[in-house]
Amino acid sequence: MRKLRLKPILVNVSALMLVCLLVTNCKDICLSGYFLELPEAPESWVSLLGQPHWRIEWIDPGGVKKIADVPPDSGLKIEIPVEWSNPVTAWPYWPDHNLIPGLFKPSGAIFPFDAKDGNIFLSWEAGVDSIFYWELLLANENNYSRIPANFDWPRFRDLFYTDRLNGDPWLVNWRSVAERTVSGNFDTRRLVPESAESRVIPVSSGGPWYGVSPFTEPLVFLEGELSVFPIRSGVNVWISSDGVLRINGNAWVFSEMKN
Repeated sequence: MRKLRLKPILVNVSALMLVCLLVTNCKDICLSGYFLELPEAPESWVSLLGQPHWRIEWIDPGGVKKIADVPPDSGLKIEIPVEWSNPVTAWPYWPDHNLIPGLFKPSGAIFPFDAKDGNIFLSWEAGVDSIFYWELLLANENNYSRIPANFDWPRFRDLFYTDRLNGDPWLVNWRSVAERTVSGNFDTRRLVPESAESRVIPVSSGGPWYGVSPFTEPLVFLEGELSVFPIRSGVNVWISSDGVLRINGNAWVFSEMKN
């Protein structure tokens, strides 16, 4: 597979107009106010936790990062800049279960590619895109020739249809990939899962246990089998009909599921 590259050019209005014409009719996309179309949460999450709240992050027309919270069954209209590609991220969270924003992986969108008829359509696949965009911004503070607005986002999305990101793309350390991309070029050989430590946690339920990524396969432990969880850096969260399991390093806490 060919390497993706950040093009060392600046984005301008003329370039965006060309993108508009290529993606869709420009009258449908070159607006400033958009309603967000949030995706359906995975049924496994909803059945155990209920419908999520959403923590929305985006960039306003002045280039400032904005944050808003959206309760279940509610909507949001945002103002965004139309001069360059930019991200929208939606973190699901459940305050009634003390599951704060940032624990579960987000959905997302990249403007203008996910905009149509005054709406921005978020998806779980594009959650990876939006987080990688934010990480590129963070990693590239002092290198304005490699701003993420210049990144080839349509080609990046093709990774979901190759064997490179087969499985769960959230197992990749996107911060590390962003830092290496800014200092060099985007290389698909860096898209490898972070290693995990196997940890036996004496839980009473055999599962299924669901992870915080919509792409994670559930864990099921047969009777008499050790309950072994894959543990990575940071807070690891697994949910089942019995409750919520939080693991951080050598410490773990189990909380019964609230009705």
